[in-house]
Amino acid sequence: MYTAAGQPDRNELVQRFVPLVKRVAYHLMARLPANVQFEDLVQNGMIGLLDAIDRFQEGFGAQFETYATQRVRGAMLDGLRANDWLPRNMRKELRRIEQTINQLEHAHGRAPSEQELADALGMPLAEYQKVLQDARGHQLVYYEDFAGDDDADFLDRHFTDDDSNPASILEDKDLRENLVKAIGRLPEREKLMMALYYEQDLNLREIGEVMGVTESRVCQLHSQAIARLRGQLVGEVKNVASKQRKGKALG
Repeated sequence: MYTAAGQPDRNELVQRFVPLVKRVAYHLMARLPANVQFEDLVQNGMIGLLDAIDRFQEGFGAQFETYATQRVRGAMLDGLRANDWLPRNMRKELRRIEQTINQLEHAHGRAPSEQELADALGMPLAEYQKVLQDARGHQLVYYEDFAGDDDADFLDRHFTDDDSNPASILEDKDLRENLVKAIGRLPEREKLMMALYYEQDLNLREIGEVMGVTESRVCQLHSQAIARLRGQLVGEVKNVASKQRKGKALG
C-alpha cells in the first residue's frame, strides 16, 4: 500500500526494515552484559526506526538505511542508559585484568595465555573465563576515560553530552596507529575473531561457526581481546581525552 504521494505507508516501511533493527541488535549484543535481553534491544530499536521513518523526507533507499541505522542504535543505547549496563564492580574487575595483562606482557615480552592470566589473578581458569563471559559490555573506549581516575558514574552523567564523544578519541592519528599495532600483537585466534566481527560484520553465532567454537567462547575471546587492547592503550586514551578537554577549555 502506498500513500497519495507515492511513498510506501508506515506499516509497510516498518516491516521492510525490521531485519535492520535485528541486525543492529545482534551486533550490539556482543558489547553488552549477559543480562541484557535481545528482545529489549529490538523493542527500543523499533522506537528508533519509527522515529527515523517519521523524520526522513528524502525517500527510503540506501541513504535512509544509513540514517535509520544511526537512529535505531541510538534508541537502543538510550534504552540501556537507565540501567547499569556494565556494573561498577565488573568494570573494576576488568581494570584489574587489564593491569595484569600489561604487567605480564612487559615481563615476558609477549601476550600472556589465559592460564597465565588466571594464575596471576589468583583464580581458576574456569572462573576467569566466566568473568570474560559476563563482561559483554567491555569496550575499547569508555565514557569514564574522559574523566579522572575516580569511580564517578561518568557514563550516566555524560551519555547525551555531544561534546564528550568517545568515538572522537579514536580519530587521533597516533592512537589509531598504536591501535593497529596492538591488534597486530593479539594472539592469532583473537585477531581472527576481531576481523570477523569488526571487518566482516559477522555476529557471535556466525563467528563461532567459522572458528569451530561456541558462541559463548567467541564472547570470551572478544572480552579478552578488548582487555588486551585496553591494557596497552588505556593510558594513551586518557592522554588524548585530556588533550580534548584542554582544547575545549581554551576554545
